[in-house]
Amino acid sequence: MGVRRSLQSGGTLLSFLANIFTVLSTATNYWTRHHGGHSGLWQECNHGICSNIPCQTTLAVTGACMVLAAGFGVVGMVMGLRIRCHEGESLRGQTTSALHFLCGLLLLIALIGYTVKNAWKNDVFFSWSYFSGWLALPFSILAGLCFLLADMIMQSTDAISGFPVCL
Repeated sequence: MGVRRSLQSGGTLLSFLANIFTVLSTATNYWTRHHGGHSGLWQECNHGICSNIPCQTTLAVTGACMVLAAGFGVVGMVMGLRIRCHEGESLRGQTTSALHFLCGLLLLIALIGYTVKNAWKNDVFFSWSYFSGWLALPFSILAGLCFLLADMIMQSTDAISGFPVCL
């Protein structure tokens, strides 16, 4: 297995991990914890009783960016699997790479917005759902880099294939 295939396999694995962490972060209610309860993007739980959070602009933007990041991440992973599994076809990794970078950007926007909203509260502590969102960010960016490098290798191989040189 060559370097290009290894990068494609690594990108697919990183994309899978980024998607797991993004969906886990978006779907759970442990973004922050406070005395007597915890809250997420959609619900707040106090003393074991959970209720929906009223609409707040920051939470709506954070939730929308997280859902979009999960969607783009899944599409990017499927495209990466298709590139990885179809050797003979001329599938390009630039679109896949762009989707992973877009996923990373959306994660960054969501997480910074949520951090700014809650960082100055004395009695609120970030919890594991929030940190799994931050963990998805480097995996998404690294997946995009893997597919971009694999595509660059494919382009350079195609470019020099017509020259009468031995490498």
